[in-house]
Amino acid sequence: MKNLLIDFITFDVTPQMVAESMEKNGGRLIVHGVLQRAEAKNQNGRVYPRPILEREVEKYLTESVKQRRALGELDHPDSSIINLNNVSHNIIDMEWRGNDLVGKVEVLTTPSGNILRELFRAGIKLGISSRGMGSVKQLDERTVEVQDDFELIAFDFVSNPSTHGAFLHPMNESKGQMFVDKYEGVNKVITDILTGFN
Repeated sequence: MKNLLIDFITFDVTPQMVAESMEKNGGRLIVHGVLQRAEAKNQNGRVYPRPILEREVEKYLTESVKQRRALGELDHPDSSIINLNNVSHNIIDMEWRGNDLVGKVEVLTTPSGNILRELFRAGIKLGISSRGMGSVKQLDERTVEVQDDFELIAFDFVSNPSTHGAFLHPMNESKGQMFVDKYEGVNKVITDILTGFN
């Protein structure tokens, strides 16, 4: 039986980095980082075999990324359907680097995209998380392996990733440069963002 499988990776951003990325990319905010990892147990205890991920990534590239339909949401829904009211970003490119699937993500100017951008401007550490449907096989007491019926649906931005190191960073798309820094005042910034959008 197929279940909704949600798995997660992490990243950092400063207001200066966001401003520079948008300036260099014609007003667009582009972030870059690890989207998913093959052959490694994530924080949910799942292992994704490389051949299964390669198949789904190739399909996703062809059917979604290349057609500018690789949309994702801010926070994971409990659904296999992408809710357009909550779309915050679009995957614009993906490639393999070893067992890491690395991607470029454009933050959109939708309401959820604006919240995502402001969280980045505030230096809030977020992650990117895969969403798919599939079954798993128990390997041992703490590990399950994703099976061949897995179907990749989307990559969503979340506050707690399951794939180690899946934090994205703003980048200068023309140079492929990533920006990294540390942030403070998280609680105040979140409150300001939430009250500003009410």
